[in-house]
Amino acid sequence: MSINKLALIRYKTIDKCLQNRFRQWTLDDLIDKVSEALDDYEGIKTGVSKRTIQADIQLMRSDKLGYNAPIVIQDKKYYIYEDKNYSISKVAINPKDVEKLKDILGVLKQFSGFNYFGEMEEVVLKLENNLNKSIKKTKNYIQFENNQDLKGIAYITPLYQAILQKKVLSIEYKSFKAKESQTHTYFPRLLKEYRNRWFLIAHRKENGNLFTLALDRIMAVKDNENEDFIDTDINFDTYFSDLIGVTKAISNKPSLIVLEIDIENAPYILTKPLHPSQKVVKERELTIIITIEVILNFELQKEILSFGEAIKVLSPRILVNQIKKRLEKAKNLYKD
Repeated sequence: MSINKLALIRYKTIDKCLQNRFRQWTLDDLIDKVSEALDDYEGIKTGVSKRTIQADIQLMRSDKLGYNAPIVIQDKKYYIYEDKNYSISKVAINPKDVEKLKDILGVLKQFSGFNYFGEMEEVVLKLENNLNKSIKKTKNYIQFENNQDLKGIAYITPLYQAILQKKVLSIEYKSFKAKESQTHTYFPRLLKEYRNRWFLIAHRKENGNLFTLALDRIMAVKDNENEDFIDTDINFDTYFSDLIGVTKAISNKPSLIVLEIDIENAPYILTKPLHPSQKVVKERELTIIITIEVILNFELQKEILSFGEAIKVLSPRILVNQIKKRLEKAKNLYKD
């Protein structure tokens, strides 16, 4: 039995609810959650019927999709997984779906090598690797950087849909420095990954400033239908071209950074530049001097500090002082 997109959204939503054992789920609760998901993902505002959810639960319990979900009813009212570790996402893929994925993979691989397909190469490789592991039980011959326990991943799809559909969002957010979370109205603009961590770039309605919100610090996201979406003329294809990382204000201007690298680490930085603007301006016997033209931000400091004693900031003076202070603090941690 094939699964259409809307049915899959319903199954995954029910599955996510039943995995959450910190609350009890009535049939009406499941209907509400599935209706919200269909609205978020597909813009369907008519909701879902009681009969549909009941049929979905029966199908998930059965072997027709290979789920055999251990869904039971407690106190004649609350739906729950009898096995607290169960999830339909852990069920092995069925043979028919394997064949479909093979066909899809074959089509995608035909486009490999085209310029417009470049960014998809890694996606295709991941899909092929995971498919081989699933159907052949092979070893993992290629490992991608990932963090299975990273918080906030569940927000990626609804935030992406909100950007596409130009939805205004009320986001509850708690930064690392804040004692309490705060809720503000945002116009979502872009999802961006950096160092295996996801960020939402969004304008805040209250002051019009552009904010970078880490998805793992988002506490809740809700549609704000009382506000009209305001567009922007920022070109995000080039917006991040003059910085390392994701932290930037519209008013920030890039600075010319001059760095001295020891000769042992020079090959690493020459073959893997810190930034596309990197240039070698002088080669010495024991060091090389390079420049990059980027915005001064926290991620730049972290990148420089990651090289430890192998790199020295020559200018600008403000960055020299920032790195110097941080290294002095680090040194003080090791004093007796």
